[in-house]
Amino acid sequence: MEIAVNGLSDLPRVAQQLLDFSANEKVFIFDGDMGAGKTTFIKTFCRVLGIEDVVSSPTYSIVNEYESPKGSVYHFDFYRIKDIQEAYDLGYEEYFYGGGICLIEWPERVAELLPDHLVKVEIAIIDENRRVFNFSRV
Repeated sequence: MEIAVNGLSDLPRVAQQLLDFSANEKVFIFDGDMGAGKTTFIKTFCRVLGIEDVVSSPTYSIVNEYESPKGSVYHFDFYRIKDIQEAYDLGYEEYFYGGGICLIEWPERVAELLPDHLVKVEIAIIDENRRVFNFSRV
């Protein structure tokens, strides 16, 4: 599924489309260049999931945890991990396979640990305001 976005005001609609597209999948990976808007979109997606807390980037903490009406939501940012052992030390298995919703930025850094079934969200930069989102089931 490919969706063109012309500005931030389009993100709630796209987030709802992602939720509808995902069906029962709980693990989402976000792929896009630095500055593509992964974290911005995840914040909007969390609002669509019903999270009322302030959602922030887990760049330094690696994971932020939230509660939603749909259960626990875990937002990961693996950009700063130095090696795969950090994901093991974090206890990734409990998160990825524990039944909560996992939103994963920089998934290529933990590729060998990802579940077999997940939703991939690709964000391509068109210009300063426009993006193209592509959703796929992996």
